[in-house]
Amino acid sequence: MSRRAAIIVLDGLGIGPAHDADAYGDTGSDTLGNTLRTAGGLRLPHLEALGLGNCATLAGVPPAAAPTAAWGTCQPIGAGKDSTTGHWEICGLPLDHPFPTYPGGFPPEVVAEFASRTGRAVIGNKAASGTAILDELGEEHRRTGAWIVYTSADSVFQVAAHQDVVPLEELYAACQAARDLLRPPHGVSRVIARPFVGSPGAWTRTPHRKDYSSPPPGPTLLDRLADRHVPRLGIGKVDDLFAGRNIASVHAATNAEGYHLISSALEAMPRGLIFANILEFDQSWGHRNDVTGFLGGLRELDKALPGMLGRVREEDLVIFTADHGNDPTTPSTDHSRERVPLLAHGPRIRPVALGERPTFADIGQTVAEYLGAAPLDAGRSFLGAILDA
Repeated sequence: MSRRAAIIVLDGLGIGPAHDADAYGDTGSDTLGNTLRTAGGLRLPHLEALGLGNCATLAGVPPAAAPTAAWGTCQPIGAGKDSTTGHWEICGLPLDHPFPTYPGGFPPEVVAEFASRTGRAVIGNKAASGTAILDELGEEHRRTGAWIVYTSADSVFQVAAHQDVVPLEELYAACQAARDLLRPPHGVSRVIARPFVGSPGAWTRTPHRKDYSSPPPGPTLLDRLADRHVPRLGIGKVDDLFAGRNIASVHAATNAEGYHLISSALEAMPRGLIFANILEFDQSWGHRNDVTGFLGGLRELDKALPGMLGRVREEDLVIFTADHGNDPTTPSTDHSRERVPLLAHGPRIRPVALGERPTFADIGQTVAEYLGAAPLDAGRSFLGAILDA
């Protein structure tokens, strides 16, 4: 079978509050809608042509009279609102309980054991913005060599270290030690290595971030494809989110690099799945409440679309979606519980309305069916609605 599918996850690009947004403290969050309204609308002609404006009411992006993609939205059904839970649900594994969070910092015994295993003291140990905590503790870290440990509203244990103070290999080894340590009841979703450089007032996080995720607790789309020997290529941090199980990734430091890698994969990969995470909507702009950067990222995405879609072949199914929201217009700098866009494109794909799907897992179930894998444990395929015979 020469079929190919691509799932392109625009990290953090939610399209309106989920049905249970209130329970997550995210009333009013609407990443794409609020961002575009703040700008008074934005012309995105290639996204408009696909049908992005058919998915929701968006300032400057009207519904297309004849969209080139099938369109809709997906609600989250699993617990949580982070990259791990979002990608797992896309791949047919919604969680029935959230990962633990630590808004008041990690328990003293956990921090002490981490320090003991890694041979360095710990400073921080609180919920904080990644840039703010460097402003607060970067110089102390550089002076003492102590780890900067912090968390957020998400289930993450983050370890920051200056690359001139702590070699990358040591930082990565420390994060692996933290991953080994953080088991239930303290089984956080991800341990994240956060290397940085610079000096006071000019700290800069480097592209050498590395995530250490909990392994998925059940089978995913990637496992089902591996069972049928269907090739799988990750772009971006996808391998990290699945703890490397049945996926290997080429990492990208920027959205532009991610789009280039997607284009290259569409040019060269003969069959199988391309699974991409495009990170800057979340990492660079959502978490920093950078509306201007976010708008620039939307323009960049729109400009990149023709280059990617120009490499699509007759037997291709390309799906654009997201994993959660991260609204840069709200006071929060954390993820938001939101619906995500759903755009399915390809030469044999009928541009039909898919409505509001009840779970992200419908995407994975559709791709599993398209690529000939066994059905997933969650989700309902919409392949019959979109595929021309």
